[in-house]
Order: sequence, then structure tokens, then C-alpha cells
Amino acid sequence: MSQVSPITRTHIEHELAELGLSLPNPAKPIAAYVPTVRSGNQVIVSGQIPVVDGKLIAEGLVPTDVTEEEAQRCARRCVLNGLAAVFAEIGADEGIVKVLKLGCFVASPSDYGNHPFVANGASELLAQVMGEAGRHARAAVGCSSLPINAPVEIEMLVEVGPVG
Repeated sequence: MSQVSPITRTHIEHELAELGLSLPNPAKPIAAYVPTVRSGNQVIVSGQIPVVDGKLIAEGLVPTDVTEEEAQRCARRCVLNGLAAVFAEIGADEGIVKVLKLGCFVASPSDYGNHPFVANGASELLAQVMGEAGRHARAAVGCSSLPINAPVEIEMLVEVGPVG
């Protein structure tokens, strides 16, 4: 485990508020899986889609139906949902030490290649609210479709630890 002080939910909520954002309630799974799995000091976050109150904020392929800028907003929403899932999994006396890996899936036509630009919406938000602890390894992948016609899906692996 890293020797870094974990970032608390309160800290992340404060940083998000500065950006006009907030941590949502955890999204409910849409199929037969659990939102997170914890093993020791790591939490794997299942794929998060850009839902607010159970409804997608955009649908379809990038950039055909959803602009790249809208897709970046979707990626940010996916990260917010992922952070909410992490904090639902860990104890109140724990925080996030480091975002280790982020996977970004972008529903797009086969000739589209700006997946990294879309993924930047997620990566840049994590760095803004968590600093160095939010910088991570990443994959940005194109695919022909995503669950319930979502344009973006994000999965994460984070290291967690006790606060104080």
C-alpha cells in the first residue's frame, strides 16, 4: 500500500462543488453484477454508464449521434458514478489513495479514432479533484455498442486505505 494519505469523500465533494458538480447516489446495476468488488486495499469498479436518476444523459454513437464534447461530459458523469460506487463500498474511515487504472469504452463507428479525447473528460476530472492521486494508467477503446445504447462506459481500479 502507498504511504500517501487517502483522499476523503469530504475532500472530493468539496473539490467537485468548486467545479459546480456533486457526488451522486450510487447508480443501480442494470444487469446481474455488483457495482464494486473489493480485494484487500483495491476496489474494482464495474463499468459505469452516464446515467442520472436511472436515465442516460446521451445515447448513441460518438460522433454520429453524440458530439465529442457531449461524450466527454458523459465520461465525467461515468467517473462521478464510479466514485460514488467506491465510497459506497468503503468504510467512512477510509478514502482513495490512488486511481490506478481507468478503462474508457466509446461506442463509435469503426472509422472513428478520437477515443482518447473522449476519455480525457474522465481523466482530467479525476486529476482536477484528486491531484496526483487521480492520475492513472488508462485504456481508451472503441466498440460498436454499449449497454442500453450508452455512448461511453468507464471502469476503474482504485487503491483505498484508512484515513488519518
